[in-house]
Amino acid sequence: MTDATMLTEKLRLTGRICRRIANEIAQLPGIELLSQPLYRRLFARQFFGGNSYCGAWETIAEAKANAPALLPSSYDTEPAGKMYRNELERITVSDYPVLYWLTQLLATGQHRVFDLGGHIGIKYYAFRRYLHYPPALRWVVHDVPAVLAQGRQFAAEHDPERRLDFAARPDDASGCDVLLSTGALQYLDYTLAELIARLPQRPLHVLVNLTPMHPSRSYFTLQHIGIAICPYRVSAVPEFVTAMEKLGYTTVDRWATHERNVRIPFRPECDIDSYHGFYFRRES
Repeated sequence: MTDATMLTEKLRLTGRICRRIANEIAQLPGIELLSQPLYRRLFARQFFGGNSYCGAWETIAEAKANAPALLPSSYDTEPAGKMYRNELERITVSDYPVLYWLTQLLATGQHRVFDLGGHIGIKYYAFRRYLHYPPALRWVVHDVPAVLAQGRQFAAEHDPERRLDFAARPDDASGCDVLLSTGALQYLDYTLAELIARLPQRPLHVLVNLTPMHPSRSYFTLQHIGIAICPYRVSAVPEFVTAMEKLGYTTVDRWATHERNVRIPFRPECDIDSYHGFYFRRES
């Protein structure tokens, strides 16, 4: 790790610690009313970032209407395509459940993978160090146009086997064996169940990972990621599972990861302590 990289990581860590302390202080009795307007002004700054959150609304339209105009409100920007490059050659603890189930599914001939919100193919590249990719594997990624453009460019040099492909439409998931989504459902303006319901050929297997979920309530907040301020969906666990069951899916496995959480200043009832993952299998 270079000195510049170490300095960047230290600054990010310091920023996270300072924001956490500020959030705790801001919600003390008597200070909250004064600190809310200040926090909203700070949140709107271009360099606030660091996966910070603001507000809670029932609909994505309300969240978009309250997003500061200084930054884009979506990932569909050129800088977004350059994010997460440090994850191309490594995995995290939260990846292991998906790795386990993909190992089982690939071994049984499930070779058509649709990676919903898969960026430039981050998991395709990261997982190939740990999985045996069969010659028949076809891994298709869908994301926003700006990210897909960079994904195609990157694949031209880094995917010599040409197993990776890209799809402009989420509905191209029709006919896949495995629908995979890692850390992406929260940014979509439709739910996973809504997408699957309209597919002519629904996937037999669905793997979901790194999805923010609340025990009882669904809402939208705003997430500041440095290059954009995006509406961010948090789903209620019972509502999410029930929607999949209505489509004929059963829950084979589920897990939680504490690598990430959501803390929304002044809305402690919306905080979540972990992100969730599921393996659903279609029974009908």
